[in-house]
Amino acid sequence: MTTHRTTATTPRLGAVLFDMDGTLVETEGLWWQVTEEIAAGLGHRLTTADAPHVVGRAVEDTAAHLVRVTGTADAARVAVDLGREFLARVEAGAPLRPGAQRLLDRLDAEGIPYALVSASPRSVVDSVVGGSLGHVPFAFTLSADDTPHTKPHPEPYRTAAARLGLPAGACVAVEDSPDGTASADAAGCAVLVVPSLLPVPASPRRTFADTLEDVDPARLRACLSRAAGAEEPPDGGSPATAYP
Repeated sequence: MTTHRTTATTPRLGAVLFDMDGTLVETEGLWWQVTEEIAAGLGHRLTTADAPHVVGRAVEDTAAHLVRVTGTADAARVAVDLGREFLARVEAGAPLRPGAQRLLDRLDAEGIPYALVSASPRSVVDSVVGGSLGHVPFAFTLSADDTPHTKPHPEPYRTAAARLGLPAGACVAVEDSPDGTASADAAGCAVLVVPSLLPVPASPRRTFADTLEDVDPARLRACLSRAAGAEEPPDGGSPATAYP
């Protein structure tokens, strides 16, 4: 294990909290395909206007959106269909995102703990962690089923930091979606954003990278420095947004 000194300009990196879909594994495209097919069955053609209700959202959120726009079906039934079809696609194989393995190896080499914080249901998380990410020594995994609220609520990231015995401000969350970024930001984490299907708004607490291939532990520490120096409030939507 490599020991690093902490200076006034280089905060200690306590842990890294990874989103799963679209961040570590190439599953956002699979989720879009499944949602597109379910929507078509309900008589709705999925377009980019639907993307904020699909990308990075929990199954139940997307199901509720499809019921709203179609005025048909039952949200619980649609959620079951979405979850079943998505799990089937994931079980067929989900490749790692470019640079993901290299970054995980660097964190292991430096003894920096990391965990998985996902808005996918437990069945999907377990399938991916048992398959594409089966070799990755996560400290733990959190799914949408493990907290009363999921993303964009800050509770998943608050819970993850607490389980590691760390303040959220000592953690860097790695995210790809607007809702996931808002969740981590509102929890108090520094956020490294690697956008996939949707653009993510900029803020002083967010650092952006085009790909995980551009990321190493030093850059993650720089994310902490940026967040610590930001004067604007965490963006869970707006400064007036309040979460319990």
